[in-house]
Amino acid sequence: MVSLTVERTFPVPPERVWRGFTDPQELSAWFWPPRMEPTARIDPVRDGAVRIRSAIADLGVAGRVTEVDAPRLLAFTWRWDGEDGETRATLRFDADGDGTLLTVQHDGFADDEAAANHVDGWNDCLDRLSATMT
Repeated sequence: MVSLTVERTFPVPPERVWRGFTDPQELSAWFWPPRMEPTARIDPVRDGAVRIRSAIADLGVAGRVTEVDAPRLLAFTWRWDGEDGETRATLRFDADGDGTLLTVQHDGFADDEAAANHVDGWNDCLDRLSATMT
């Protein structure tokens, strides 16, 4: 199995970045491009639901929260709609001076190509998140 790691620094405290992932309205605003009109929810409790779905494209992800330590750690399973394979994403929110170092560790890909596609996806999403972190 193949893993990926993406890191991003934000100029706001971990609690603010955490809220970007765990507040459904905030998550829906940045996760996928605005033209996809996403609805998104990550319930930050053990066994909480993960559901991110485009309202206008046939694209969605579902999973369950496996670990939570607010506002430092959030881990969940990840399964694309219509696919059998499941991966696991672990997000670490570490204080970095006045800001936050976010580390995304995403494990369980079948091959390097699938992992590389998700690196691109995470980077695109985190670019949009970064634009909301003021």
